[in-house]
Amino acid sequence: MTEQTEQRVAIVTGASRGIGKAIAKRLASDGCKVALVARNEEALNAVKGEIEQDGGVASTHVCDLADCNQFAGTIQAIADENDRLDVLVNNAGMTRDGLLLRMTEEDFDAVIDVNLKATFIGCKTAARPMMKGRFGRMINITSVTGISGNAGQANYAAAKAGLVGLTKTIAKEFGSKGITANAIAPGYIETDMTAVLGDDIKKGVEQMVPLRRYGQPEEIASAVSFLASDDGGYVTGQVLVVDGGLTC
Repeated sequence: MTEQTEQRVAIVTGASRGIGKAIAKRLASDGCKVALVARNEEALNAVKGEIEQDGGVASTHVCDLADCNQFAGTIQAIADENDRLDVLVNNAGMTRDGLLLRMTEEDFDAVIDVNLKATFIGCKTAARPMMKGRFGRMINITSVTGISGNAGQANYAAAKAGLVGLTKTIAKEFGSKGITANAIAPGYIETDMTAVLGDDIKKGVEQMVPLRRYGQPEEIASAVSFLASDDGGYVTGQVLVVDGGLTC
């Protein structure tokens, strides 16, 4: 790592567990100062402790991404405190599954607000300090569901598909400012959410995936690490699918 990279400041939303936690730990090991953002203060403090135990630097920021003003304020405060902002990973998300005919507007709006609108707010707020530094990496965690759809997830699929269009637009608007924007589309990843699935469902999923296994959070983190690095500097406006071949 170069000295410049070691000084970079990265924000990771949904950093209290699962994929977000893995991303935060990887960016910290890459030399970034990582700002951990989520709603669960206790879990955030635990992740911060793990990062510091490994020699990294992290700070915690309790925030409800459904509150646009609070989220924008959190990002601005982090940028102001560090006098820079280099990497933004929009990972936080939620689900309220249900078949289309049974899905309420409230459930549709709630998922759109957290999974799509919050990312818009995050990128918009982060753009100014990134432009000031003439460097930025915006990385949005979408899903293969946003590419292929999924029964019972109209709200989630719509939000994740929206992230693809948003990411490509940001790439076009800010490329000349030294800012890249990319999306990562995970497939079935081994997290708390998939741990509750029954053995029959797990085996069925594994049979659908050409690599015959679930992905690990650390494999998503590796993709983020590349896109956030100098090595990923000529990659922008892309959707990197990390799904073991599920959608190939």
